[in-house]
Amino acid sequence: MRLRGSAALVAVTVLAVLLVPPLAQLDQQAVDLAAELRPPSPSHPFGTDDVGRDLLLRCVYGLRVSLLVGVAAALTATVVGTAVGAAAGALGGWFDRGLMRLVDAFSAVPHLLLGVFIVAMFRPGVWPVVVSVALTHWLSTARIVRAEVLSLRSRPYIDAAVSGGASRWRVTVRHLLPGVLPQAALAAVLMVPHAMWHESALSFLGLGLPTHLASLGNLIQQARGSLLAGQWWPTLFPGLFIIVPTLALAGLAGAWRERINPRRRSELML
Repeated sequence: MRLRGSAALVAVTVLAVLLVPPLAQLDQQAVDLAAELRPPSPSHPFGTDDVGRDLLLRCVYGLRVSLLVGVAAALTATVVGTAVGAAAGALGGWFDRGLMRLVDAFSAVPHLLLGVFIVAMFRPGVWPVVVSVALTHWLSTARIVRAEVLSLRSRPYIDAAVSGGASRWRVTVRHLLPGVLPQAALAAVLMVPHAMWHESALSFLGLGLPTHLASLGNLIQQARGSLLAGQWWPTLFPGLFIIVPTLALAGLAGAWRERINPRRRSELML
């Protein structure tokens, strides 16, 4: 039931992002001062913002931008984390210790603080945010991949490959990396909503995406004044557009985790 509900929410999210903008044929930036801050109604299901723009269309465009940033940052962080973790686990020795101390050093700095420092060096835009989120979120993937590689190195087929004369590079590429890909892919899926929240936090602080770009963080940041004046809808609906995809992706990732790790699933059922 949880898997079906999560899959349905993810499907609705993807369809909304792909189909609503071309089908609506409306300019989400169109200003209508005569319709400012109207509450939800049949003509505007999510209401309007402080300059009369339709909030439903703005939220869909915001989700589109935030999801793009989240996916790009998650994929980049997964590639970096997988490379570092696989290299540390496969090579071992001083190389492993050095890379893990580097991971520990990055982990000692709060993610948001490091992200703010990175985006502050560039002009507001999509790619500085992607780089900021990616460079602060590869650490957990590196640890997961390293642990999985260390586990795989003790398997009999790895010993057989080494005894057969396979080089360390060949063992890593042909045997170790394929073994860690399911865990790395799961980490990437879990990282997408995390990256979306991180982007929203940076945009809310005014350090992320440009203010004219309808990301979910920008929508919430622009609605602060309306919330203080008693208009709740400009803040509520962008917030729901962050929370609902997060819950849906978490549900899918949980089902995936149980599928690739049936031993853990059986332990939870005891």
